[in-house]
Amino acid sequence: PRCIRFERMRGSVSMLITIGKAVKPFGVKGEMKIESLTDFPERFKDLKSVYLVSPAGKEFMVPVRSVRYAGGVPYLLFKGYDTPEQAKTLNGWLLKIPEQETMPLPEGRYYWYELIGMEVVSEEGEKLGTIVDIFETGSNDIYVMKQGGREIYLPAIREVVKQVDR
Repeated sequence: PRCIRFERMRGSVSMLITIGKAVKPFGVKGEMKIESLTDFPERFKDLKSVYLVSPAGKEFMVPVRSVRYAGGVPYLLFKGYDTPEQAKTLNGWLLKIPEQETMPLPEGRYYWYELIGMEVVSEEGEKLGTIVDIFETGSNDIYVMKQGGREIYLPAIREVVKQVDR
């Protein structure tokens, strides 16, 4: 299709959004070095709590006692993890927040999680498929759309994507 638009499918639910990954403990207080997985690394400074999700899928919310930065890298201290040994149990866990707590984006910009699951519709109203994945290239993102049993790749450029309807 020459021109398409995206529409949010009915029944979408709130979700948790990954913003970082616990890398390793630091110091004697149990601080964790965090790998930032967000375009807004400063967002850690205002965290009051965060959901921790293990590689096996175990998930729970934990209060954030303190946040500091060293060389632009966030270090977080979680309540109940006051020693390096306790903090080490969180190595590899993801830090997630409710989608309502994401940073606002400028007009016309979207988080990937907002686009995944959207239905792709032609300008004539024909349903073309659903976005199932997104990946980056050097010049633009590529939307992976499923239609039946096949995948179609759409470049994320204005000439192709005419409208995003949340």
